[in-house]
Amino acid sequence: MEYRYVGRSGLKVSPLWLGTWNFGDSTPEAESVRMIRMALDSGINCIDTADSYAAGESERIIGRALSGGLREKVILATKFHFPVSEDPNDRGNSRRHILQAVEASLRRLGTDWIDLYQAHRPDFAVPQEETLRALDDLVRQGKVRYIGSSTFPAWMLMEALGISERLGLARFVSEQPPYNLLDRRIENELVPLALRHGVGILAWSPLAAGQLAGRYADAANPPPDSKAARVSYVASRLTERGVETSRSLARIAAERGLTSSQLALLWVKDQPGITAALLGSRTEAQLREALPVLEMSLDDAAAAALDLLVPPGSAVADFHNTSGWMKMKLL
Repeated sequence: MEYRYVGRSGLKVSPLWLGTWNFGDSTPEAESVRMIRMALDSGINCIDTADSYAAGESERIIGRALSGGLREKVILATKFHFPVSEDPNDRGNSRRHILQAVEASLRRLGTDWIDLYQAHRPDFAVPQEETLRALDDLVRQGKVRYIGSSTFPAWMLMEALGISERLGLARFVSEQPPYNLLDRRIENELVPLALRHGVGILAWSPLAAGQLAGRYADAANPPPDSKAARVSYVASRLTERGVETSRSLARIAAERGLTSSQLALLWVKDQPGITAALLGSRTEAQLREALPVLEMSLDDAAAAALDLLVPPGSAVADFHNTSGWMKMKLL
């Protein structure tokens, strides 16, 4: 397998990561643990979570799964930002919240350090200097090895890199944005920035919340057991244009002996500037289907055909709808 550096850091990671949003929610603990073992056995060396996933249960499950010697073999990433209590200071990117959140995550994960600690969303009310100084302190203390951002606008990431350089602080080595065939808007500014300034891109929702896996036959009527049926902001990402695109994707995939999910994931993995794609698998079967992509490469003809479905830099579904800043109109 090809392991890749995260930006200009020395951290080497697999091109697919295990995302754990479902752990402790729609995926029970026993199955979650089996999925962690399956991913590690396949060569995946990165697990991504957040303190807000299942009210912290995702982190607790991972901590228990990695006890007994597995922790040292894993690049463990988690995030802070979203509210985790009713306390108005127990959220956001302030120094107070970061220092409190990291200790809580370390306890739940059962570890002494976090390999990649990420701001889950930008906080426009808090100066980035405050956020970066707090994160730099954690790096110097050894509690955090690297820092990153998630779903930041390109200008704010660039500002953060400038502050870190000017003040000699730890810099973001990665940005974790939504990216899939249905929403390619990061190609306009974020990808060029990342390539120019050495920032790794860790793409979340590469299967477009299941749309590109053929999960939805009708955008207006999601299956009752789907995330879209239970979570309003996921439902708002479903569009008829997206469903139509998934049908075309399925035909292109079948011509190559692939499933829709495999081609959608492969496309993200092999796009310029992408360090890794995050697998948000809900079941062992879904994860098993995705793993062969680790050893695949995207052919030029498939890439060209997919560019015709959704042109570079455009979008037919809005996966930035929780960002709070993206205003661009969809096709």
